[in-house]
Amino acid sequence: GHKPSQRGLLHGQDGYPYQTDYPPQEEDAASDDTEGADDDEQMYEGEYQGIPHPDEIKEARRAARLEARRKARLAGQQQEEEEENLPDQYEAIMEDCGHGRFQWMLFFVLGLALMADGVDGFVVGFVLPSAEKDMCISNSDKGLLGLLVYVAMMVGALVWGGLSDKMGRRKCLIYVLSIDLVFSFLSCFAQSYGFFLFFRFCSGFGIGGSIPIVYTYFTEFLQMDKRGEHLSWLCMFWMMGGLYASFTAWGIIPHYGWGFAIGSEIQMHSWRLFILVCLFPALAALVGIIFMPESPRFLLENARHDEAWMILRQVHDTNWKAKGEPERVFTVTNIKTPQTQEDEFIEIQSDTGTAFQRWTVRHMTMLQQVMANIMSLSAPELRLQGLFLVIVWFCLAFSYHGLGVWFPDMIKYMQYEEYESKVRVFHRERVERFHFNFSLVNQIHREGEYIHDKFANIEIKSVKFEDSLFENCYFEDVRSTNTFFENCTIKNTVFYNTDLWQEKFKDCRMENTTFLHPKKGCHLNFQEENDIVIYMVSFLGSLAVLPGNIISALFMDKIGRIRIIGGSMLVSSACTFLLLLSFSQGAVICWQCLFYGASVAAWNGVEVISVELYPSSKRGTAFGILNGICKFAAIIASFIFAAFIGITKIIPIFLAFSALVCGGLVALKLPETREKILS
Repeated sequence: GHKPSQRGLLHGQDGYPYQTDYPPQEEDAASDDTEGADDDEQMYEGEYQGIPHPDEIKEARRAARLEARRKARLAGQQQEEEEENLPDQYEAIMEDCGHGRFQWMLFFVLGLALMADGVDGFVVGFVLPSAEKDMCISNSDKGLLGLLVYVAMMVGALVWGGLSDKMGRRKCLIYVLSIDLVFSFLSCFAQSYGFFLFFRFCSGFGIGGSIPIVYTYFTEFLQMDKRGEHLSWLCMFWMMGGLYASFTAWGIIPHYGWGFAIGSEIQMHSWRLFILVCLFPALAALVGIIFMPESPRFLLENARHDEAWMILRQVHDTNWKAKGEPERVFTVTNIKTPQTQEDEFIEIQSDTGTAFQRWTVRHMTMLQQVMANIMSLSAPELRLQGLFLVIVWFCLAFSYHGLGVWFPDMIKYMQYEEYESKVRVFHRERVERFHFNFSLVNQIHREGEYIHDKFANIEIKSVKFEDSLFENCYFEDVRSTNTFFENCTIKNTVFYNTDLWQEKFKDCRMENTTFLHPKKGCHLNFQEENDIVIYMVSFLGSLAVLPGNIISALFMDKIGRIRIIGGSMLVSSACTFLLLLSFSQGAVICWQCLFYGASVAAWNGVEVISVELYPSSKRGTAFGILNGICKFAAIIASFIFAAFIGITKIIPIFLAFSALVCGGLVALKLPETREKILS
């Protein structure tokens, strides 16, 4: 049995008895299989590594550690490695593990998580044209959806970035993907716009955390000379998300026949089906990440030595086995863990109070630590670099997302202008006893008289009747879009099974008019051909990123991050000037592709440098804040740029140009991190 003396109970300064173990483990981290078993009979995981049983007293532990070191030295471990600190030693271990099958598996899993974020950025824009007809969304409410999703992503990036430094990269990524999956799934079925907004908001809050976590997580498995290149390859998945979203939208949304009903209440139109298909990348990433280990660097920063050792050995063995050298042995025996402030804080009250109190204490402490982490980013040595980075992120995001809104809106506006220019105007026509059995499209009728006419089984699209008279007319099975009657007089007329309803008649006089079986509300009846062009534009825009991505990945380690960011932003700023020449839809699409291709290298560089500049204990937090700033810039930009559509091109282009030049010049002031060991 246990004698209390065996559990090295020490009294802290406050007189609380607390249990010291080596390494101090969180409650959750204790391995499940030893739970409930008698500690004495269990072989402690660390024994063969020369780490004594945690139940022994301090002196014995110290002696054993010296003993283990002597053994390690005899085993041929060089003496320098003893004096090495964690960053250098970790870099050496990573080089020893090599770059191989393990990193590639992780690459695809994390790539899918990044792809899920890429897809989420497009979903809203693609479903809006159909959703607004399906849910009667007014134009003012329409902007709300895009805004809320970005706000949610901004909050998500801040929250999850901070948490990933305390809870672990893998754990947070699982939470992030699960939240996104659940709420995206629910948003497919939301019948009212309010619920749809709420679910998209929650899903955005989840997926907003994926970028900060994915980059910090992947970096910690890469050695120095592979970092820039492979982080840039990872960026390709963001582009693939855009390709996937635009391709599936193009394939699914226009097919209205693909919808189905669940009961009488829930109508599943094709755009809802599209949201469902967009869940696949997140689902695949979630399944994959469950089979991946936590980042060993995170574990070491949190003094969880043994778990980190096991994972590093797994990486080493996986890689060398795949390279056909399974006999290579993982020789590292002891890894330095940094002394962190949290070491002193070992779960006070770990045995006192209710489970709820323990939970509260643990989470309040975690919150304090996250806040302390955020505060510590303003330390003098990080302050200036941080400020420069913030400016670069902001400028890049402002111009990129601003133009990202401007391109499709510009194309829509050009289509609209072209459509308007073809409108046919009929003045003072008088039509009697006529059967309209053909569709009316893009017309204006002024001061007309329609007597004893029949409008049956037709579509009326973008038609306006002004100051007209309808007498003894009969409307049957009429489907209308963007059609209005203004100042009309309507006498003795029957509307049977039509969607002409109050809001279509402005200041009209009705005399003895009957509405039978009206179709109230909004109906998805036919597709605007124009919407398909937008999918096409997004598809080409995503595809244009490919060459820029490949070039930046190949040169990231050769010419360095700084030159890539500065060069890319300055070249992109030159591209914005070409936008002044955009007189046709084709030209706009062409310049859009050029701009996206040129600016992607800067994105890659900025993401790599953000990961490398900050120490491991603050990396997620810092990246989360930077990514939040990026989303914030996107929100501001989309408002400003959308406001000038159809008014002037000069202002948006000038804004994008100056932001890119300013960001590009500031970027040249950043420190080069190509040769930097992850601190």
